[in-house]
Amino acid sequence: MIQLSPRLAAIAKEINPGETMADIGTDHGFLPLYLWEQGICPHVIMTDAAEGPLQKAEGNCRERWPDTKFDLRLGDGLQVLQPAEVDVIVLAGMGGILMTQILEAEIEKSWSFRRMILQPRNNIGMLRHWLYDHCFSISREQLVREGRFICEILTVVPVEKASLRSLDGDCIEYQYPRRLLEFIGPLTEEYLETRLQTEERILLQMEEGGQDRKTLRRQKNRVIYMQDLLRDARKILECKT
Repeated sequence: MIQLSPRLAAIAKEINPGETMADIGTDHGFLPLYLWEQGICPHVIMTDAAEGPLQKAEGNCRERWPDTKFDLRLGDGLQVLQPAEVDVIVLAGMGGILMTQILEAEIEKSWSFRRMILQPRNNIGMLRHWLYDHCFSISREQLVREGRFICEILTVVPVEKASLRSLDGDCIEYQYPRRLLEFIGPLTEEYLETRLQTEERILLQMEEGGQDRKTLRRQKNRVIYMQDLLRDARKILECKT
């Protein structure tokens, strides 16, 4: 069994059983491997911008589980992920400013994940400022000693107004706010399914009609938002049955 450092062990405890995760800048891949081996995460994604660290992670996977194919992806930041593809993303062991650059480069994708666990090596003040300025909430902070260093670990969630950056009243977040999940009932799933089908039908019509890229992108984001909302509603309903 992989023995995690105190820093990685504290991060691992922030991930709930059954959640999927992506480790951005995975290096050796120990954290996602541990989460998978322990049965905490049914699916893990290991990403890195450089081939060397990713090969190191791949070697560790092959050494421990030679017959298992793991999901390793080469690429910068969140570019290798789809919106809402996993429940949790982890960025650990990199500078706070680099974290802000990674998240801002794919800001709508950053909002699509249920939770982020961030462990910056430096510039935590600038990281916090960026998070608050871009409508993320820090739900938990930890201090963990590792060697002669004290590491800060932030658990971060997007807040409602993070998606309300447009001022026009037809934003989908006004139509179907995430607060619907606080009042979930027997009709919620059917309601969201119907609305999602409508958004998908509009997207298909736009694609067939040769709509401009900006309008298409906006409609695709509406579909992604509704898919995410429906997925979370189903998880809540499953827990209630």
